Amino acid sequence: MDDILKLEIDGAVATLTLNRPAVLNALNHDLLTMLEETLDAFSGDPQLRAVIVTGSGERAFAAGADIAELAELPGAVAGEHKARTGQRITQLIEALPVPVIAAVNGFALGGGCELAMACDFRIASENAKFGQPEVNLGVPPGYGGTQRTTRLLGPGMALFMCLTGETIDAAEAYRIGLVQRVVPIAELMPEARRIANAIAAKAPLAITATKRAIREGAALPLAEGLALEALHFGAMVSTNDFREGTRAFLEKRKPVFEGR
Repeated sequence: MDDILKLEIDGAVATLTLNRPAVLNALNHDLLTMLEETLDAFSGDPQLRAVIVTGSGERAFAAGADIAELAELPGAVAGEHKARTGQRITQLIEALPVPVIAAVNGFALGGGCELAMACDFRIASENAKFGQPEVNLGVPPGYGGTQRTTRLLGPGMALFMCLTGETIDAAEAYRIGLVQRVVPIAELMPEARRIANAIAAKAPLAITATKRAIREGAALPLAEGLALEALHFGAMVSTNDFREGTRAFLEKRKPVFEGR
């Protein structure tokens, strides 16, 4: 894998590091292509249990799309294609059967913020900054920013972030629910790995079913969401992992899950 995207596998946990620190890990064409190819490969990996996405260095998770590339877009068709490319990557993250954790260090702006929002949850260092500043360039967010800020934060905060282009710090991001935990920079990756390993130790089929129930159910009316939840619950009752989990609980021992 090219140095601009680093992949580290530790047991059942994969860590992807955006590695263009000289340009604050800006998402250029090559980096987006590698992200897409890697996420595609992850979707078929039966050994994978969790993914962490982070940025190289302490200054940035990803400071957005590569502005030099954006400035060369020749017109509407190319612009829409560019947006669809970024959207496809964020949708791949959401569709992965395993949880994806964003470990946000420093700036997560524009496409970087959109990438983080596509992850299942976000842990931020105390120096993290979030924003959707695309209007300062004369365009709206294009990698899902208008849609995911609305779904995560509500239309009022979505409009504030996307219309003002202002950045918010980690404390404010935690207050509004954009991030789920804030830690000192030195503790960011250890905490992300701790959570990823804790998830990796659970029954993998149940983890996938839970992620799907939440992701898919969020767009449904409550009654349909409850039906979806019951469907996933019922499917898990027939698995070996369910039998192992209940037996281990009754025998007061740790379960050994096999994903069957």
